[in-house]
Amino acid sequence: MQRAHVIGLGKSGCAAALLLRQQGWQVELSDRNHQATAPQTLVEAGVQLRLGQSLDPIALGWEQPEQRPDYLIVSPGVPWDLPGLDQSRSLGISTLGELELAWRSLSTVPWVAVTGTNGKTTTTALIAAIFTQAGLNAPACGNIGLAACEVALQQQSPEAKPLDWVVAEASSYQIEAAATLAATIGVWTTFTPDHLNRHYTLENYFAIKASLLDRAQQQVLNGDDPYLRERANATSRWPGAFWTSTQGAAALPTGRDRGFWIEDGWVIDRGDRLFPVERFSMVGNHNQQNLLMAVAAARLAGIEAPAIAEAMAEFPGIPHRLERVATWQGIDLINDSKATNYDAAWVGLQAVPGRTILIAGGEAKQGDDQAWLALIQAKASAVLLIGSAAPLFARRLAEVGYTGLVADVETLDRAVPRAVELAQSLGAQQVLLSPACASFDQYPNFEARGDHFRRCAQAITQG
Repeated sequence: MQRAHVIGLGKSGCAAALLLRQQGWQVELSDRNHQATAPQTLVEAGVQLRLGQSLDPIALGWEQPEQRPDYLIVSPGVPWDLPGLDQSRSLGISTLGELELAWRSLSTVPWVAVTGTNGKTTTTALIAAIFTQAGLNAPACGNIGLAACEVALQQQSPEAKPLDWVVAEASSYQIEAAATLAATIGVWTTFTPDHLNRHYTLENYFAIKASLLDRAQQQVLNGDDPYLRERANATSRWPGAFWTSTQGAAALPTGRDRGFWIEDGWVIDRGDRLFPVERFSMVGNHNQQNLLMAVAAARLAGIEAPAIAEAMAEFPGIPHRLERVATWQGIDLINDSKATNYDAAWVGLQAVPGRTILIAGGEAKQGDDQAWLALIQAKASAVLLIGSAAPLFARRLAEVGYTGLVADVETLDRAVPRAVELAQSLGAQQVLLSPACASFDQYPNFEARGDHFRRCAQAITQG
């Protein structure tokens, strides 16, 4: 019997372990958190658990060939250069990520794989919504919705409806551990500095994402992203790629025959008008960019314009990304918890109209904060800071001469009622949680942070 060792008791790790068990493997799963609670489904499936243990191939006896697993499966949160992984690879153990494992089970199905620093979740969700509207079985998975191995596991059931497409959001963490994933359509939304504490250099970060596009049969890229335009033109990479632009055909880095653009209020596919962009209700130029990339992927997949237009008009957006969670006395409370870096937070603040009370902070990331700070100066009537980044952000706001109120309120429980009071007194139209930070200093993930903000906002509306 083949043996596998899975690292990480999160959604991805559990799905990978259950998929391998379903396929007849002997599976062991480890997690360094000794207080972690294993789902009953793992126990019932016969997965062996090692909780409270970090990966140590020597302690596990893997120096002996007969003790080594055939596969070592890595969850996205596990650094790819972890010493234990390097040791395992040196022992000849096949090491791969959960997304790669799913691909090996589903490679006969066409995939759309979406990556990018920002915008990939909205774009992935919109592509999946369009495919579903067209009558296709095309679940969203990966870094959104289901773990990719959950999709593969569901297909093991005799009653499962065959897949038409897999629509996967792929983070850089997932791509670096998915060496053979070759999508039918690869989409790249944006590229800005992020995750440099893990990837070390911008070149490494770019190369990881680019590898996904290199293996794709067709590429769709955001022509409004300056870095993508520059790198693609400088290297003549992906000469057959399709490009998008919200600024009209003249702004495309390639010819009209390989372009999707917005012009005179219409979404245009290689010269053919499809539908008015005003039918799309999500605010912000960045969401029009996301729309164009989703339209391009759908058209390349053979989907007709009416299905795209209907899905576009009904698309509600995604939780934690410019999500209006409450309105109180004319003040909108907007959850943008997914804005975990400066560029995403700039996009969020730029998208909302008028003056804003901004809530920011969390676990700070590396990156260029200049544009974000300049926009705060222009649009934020006050900034309330939470989490471990609060002192840093307060200092940076003082250094750039921000003239509005800055207060370290530590937590969302304090920030939300204070923000509503300030919005009333200062005449701001909305309270915006757009942290520009990771969440791990106070929350397990950005979803938990956004859910907490939603509860705080709803408590205000309920008196």
